[in-house]
Amino acid sequence: MDSFRHVHFIGICGTAMGAVAAAVRERGVTVTGSDENIYPPISTFLESQDIRPISGFRAENIPSEADLIVIGNAIRRGNPEVEAVLNRKLLYFSLPEMLKHFFLLKRHNLVVTGTHGKTTTTALLAWILETAQFQPGYLIGGIPNNLGQGACLRDSKYFVIEGDEYDTAFFDKRSKFIHYLPELVIINNIEFDHADIFKDLDEIQTSFRRLVNIVPSEGMILINSDDKNCRNVISAARSSVVEVGFSPNAGNQIRSMRLEKEGTFFELFGWEFQLPLMGEFNVRNASMAISAAHFYGISFEIIQQALSSFRGVHRRQEIRGEVRKIKIIDDFGHHPTAIHQTLQGLRHRYGSSRIWAIFEPRSNTTRRSIFQNELPKAFFDADGVFIAQVAAADQIPPAEQLNPEQVVREITAQGKPAFYEPNADQIVERLRLLAQEGDIIVVFSNGGFDNIHSKLLERL
Repeated sequence: MDSFRHVHFIGICGTAMGAVAAAVRERGVTVTGSDENIYPPISTFLESQDIRPISGFRAENIPSEADLIVIGNAIRRGNPEVEAVLNRKLLYFSLPEMLKHFFLLKRHNLVVTGTHGKTTTTALLAWILETAQFQPGYLIGGIPNNLGQGACLRDSKYFVIEGDEYDTAFFDKRSKFIHYLPELVIINNIEFDHADIFKDLDEIQTSFRRLVNIVPSEGMILINSDDKNCRNVISAARSSVVEVGFSPNAGNQIRSMRLEKEGTFFELFGWEFQLPLMGEFNVRNASMAISAAHFYGISFEIIQQALSSFRGVHRRQEIRGEVRKIKIIDDFGHHPTAIHQTLQGLRHRYGSSRIWAIFEPRSNTTRRSIFQNELPKAFFDADGVFIAQVAAADQIPPAEQLNPEQVVREITAQGKPAFYEPNADQIVERLRLLAQEGDIIVVFSNGGFDNIHSKLLERL
């Protein structure tokens, strides 16, 4: 990396892209970048690092002196900056390629994977290693409150990285995690997702099998013992495999879980741990991080200290504000399982308070009809539900689109209020008349959702 003076990021406001851009700038490299969707928290984070993203993609955005271009995985052919890079014969990498060549070689790389829980588990594991004074490098698909940034690319023996199964770039259709030179792999769970690149669950499992196939014999694979799809992908593993979960057959069995107002308590390895986060799914996340830390010899006393002081990740059950004693919570959940588990955790934390769930179908999978039947069930623990219109619906054939009005009809048939409102403003106006003191409003979206959180706080 020391040989590069100026790096330009195309799609800099992707969570990982922005985090790496900031870490590269910390090394004294000039950083520029562009994107078309610029919104908090990543936009404000970049500005705090003195990086000001250019809005929109244009060939002239690429500085003449840039000696490396990093192309985000959401960027496609036809993008004017991509076309300029190819025509000008400039050096370009995908983000995973850049990480592999400049930051991951000869490191002990701890790769956290799975359909759900990757960001929280990666943040927990990085925080445990940080507390243990391992001084790890890390790349996390969110901004952990304890660490203050999603990436730290310092020279260290250890690197903790969130391993996404999504494809690498328009010119490399392998999963990102294939590039990460893993020594330890965590597989939290495996479900169908990313319908724009995977045909079915079998294709996703094939990608995980490829990851398992490159873990060295001296390495370690930790899998969810309660998920048969995880067990299905490790048959050819040449490294040690340990199952972690509630199952009696788990090598690392979670015991004595109890939910209290101040968080969740559970036992692992005969030690009791306290986690300020709520929900069984967060206990699984924490147990994976504990098991990985134990593999590297970190004492249970230090792990206890790290877990009890963990303050979560932006956009994961994050309280954005409170008005009239109504809490507004932001969550990145966009898969039925993640929505269900988050609402379950919030129900435990807030007891009999009314919970309103607002959902924007925005991911490449939830915009499609694939989860048409699963979505109504995901809102079981909510007292009322709002579903917005399908984002960028014109990109999907009408016959393949999710029908949000049908989701609303099915939820209403369950006996709870549910509403289809096309946009954030209409949702806020209707909810303004319904919300009462003491209510909880949780917004599920993997995008900016037209700044709905601030609008709720202003208009309530």
